[in-house]
Formats: sequence, C-alpha cells, structure tokens
Amino acid sequence: MESVETPASRGRILVADDEPHIRRILATLLEEASFEVDQVATGTAALAHLEADTEYDLVLMDIMMPGATGLDVLRGLRELDHRGSLPVIILTAKGQDADREIALSLGASDFVTKPFSPKKLIARIEEILNVA
Repeated sequence: MESVETPASRGRILVADDEPHIRRILATLLEEASFEVDQVATGTAALAHLEADTEYDLVLMDIMMPGATGLDVLRGLRELDHRGSLPVIILTAKGQDADREIALSLGASDFVTKPFSPKKLIARIEEILNVA
C-alpha cells in the first residue's frame, strides 16, 4: 500500500459565520489551502473557542451573527491576554464605512466584503500569516 503524503498544516483558522453554506465554502477553501479549520455559527461560540486554549493563527469572522456580533467578539478577543495580537479578518455583507472603521479601530487585520474572491482571500490570509 502506497502512503499518500498530506501537506503539513499551514495553521489553524477559526471561521465564525451564521450562514452554514458560507462556513462550508470557507472551510473547503481553507482546507484545500492546507489550513486546519474550526467552525462556529454564533458570536457567543466564537468567543468561547477563543477563551479556550486552542491555538489559532487567524480568525475569519462575520459581523452579523446571533449571540454576539463579530465586533463584540473582536472587542472581547482583544481583552484576552493570550489573544491580544491574533489576526482577525472581518468577512461580511455589511460593507458600510462605519463598520470598517470600527473593525479596524478594534484591531481587525482586514475587512473583506461579501461576495469575495476566494483567490484574493487566500492570498490575503497567506500575506497576514506570512506563509505564502
């Protein structure tokens, strides 16, 4: 039996989006690019994952989610000692300038509006994580 070599993981990403089809698309896209992916559907679940000890290299998060918004999660995340510098990309259909300004002022690494280019999103993640 021939062994198939799987590529080494390029990092672990938490995907937080309340839309199941968006989570599936993102997970498939990221896994094909050799990232490990954890998925959650609410802001509350995202914060619970981030308060735990699982190592994450990046968070990809929607703004509008039940439980807590992505901006609420980002605020809470920045208060956690072990997550203070964790890169966060906000990925949202809510593309108003005010949302972008708030997200960036809270320390988001980038603000991407839906619909998004999968190729550009992966390139941006690779750039932020320096794993191109």
